[in-house]
Amino acid sequence: MRKSDHFDGRKFSNPTGANGQPITALPKLFRTPQAKWPAQVEVTPRPVPPLAGDSAVVTFIGHSTWLIQTAAGNVLSDPMYSRRAGPFNLLGPRRVRDAGVRFDDLPPISVVLLSHNHYDHCDLPTLRRLAQRFDPVIVTPIGNGRLVRRAGIARAEERDWWEKVQLNGLDITLTPAQHFSARGPFDRNRALWCGFRLEAGSLQLYFAGDTGYGPFFRDIRQRLGPADVALLPIGAYEPRWFMKDIHMNPAEAVQAHIDLEARQSFAMHFGTFQLTPEAIDDPLIALDEACRARGVSAAAFRPLEFGESIRI
Repeated sequence: MRKSDHFDGRKFSNPTGANGQPITALPKLFRTPQAKWPAQVEVTPRPVPPLAGDSAVVTFIGHSTWLIQTAAGNVLSDPMYSRRAGPFNLLGPRRVRDAGVRFDDLPPISVVLLSHNHYDHCDLPTLRRLAQRFDPVIVTPIGNGRLVRRAGIARAEERDWWEKVQLNGLDITLTPAQHFSARGPFDRNRALWCGFRLEAGSLQLYFAGDTGYGPFFRDIRQRLGPADVALLPIGAYEPRWFMKDIHMNPAEAVQAHIDLEARQSFAMHFGTFQLTPEAIDDPLIALDEACRARGVSAAAFRPLEFGESIRI
């Protein structure tokens, strides 16, 4: 890959200069008091509704995992069905809400959008199950292909920001995000991170992946037009001195919704894994307050229940 504003020939970075805190800041982060989350929140898995005509159906499975059903094929984003977000499914934060759709109830998956390599977004056990059952194509940023092939994925399409993948009526453009990558202490930013713009028939959908707030949201709107649906993260944002570069808070997510000129936005990246100190319901409370402050209606930007589906 040639050098660019986000690749120096060896590592990736954010052109905004917001490249997160060094690993030496982790002890201070770990000393931050944490709100107590419930050990388990009951979720009743729901069936996946069928497609009707040329409509699309978007279903919130949990965390950053969405099922997007279209006439051109079914798409799954950042699939995560494991109990823990960490190595070997033994370490890392434990899941407090089960997936809103059982794995065995998924319809045939033709494409997986994989935004970056963090454990809560790139879960190798889930990818192995998908490979064995559906043999999907993985669309992912540069540097992640080798990792997903370890999970048995035979077909991985790696692209840079603003590059497009066309798959049987699905047009997928990788978009900038403000984040970082790592699976361990020695591979930081060796692979890229991204969001996705998905076009399927008349559907224009944006999936942000994992990101802090930045001017690229306006760039996405300018280059690709407004989205019918935007899927935006609202959780894991405290403390701000550590998280601001890499995770939006709800007020910033509302600004991203405005920048994108999305017709409708849905919240994600909340209430599944305790990744940061805020309480389990804080992101939803703060989202409601931010929407009120900016004059964004509750219908225009809201959370879905785990397993809830919306027909577009």
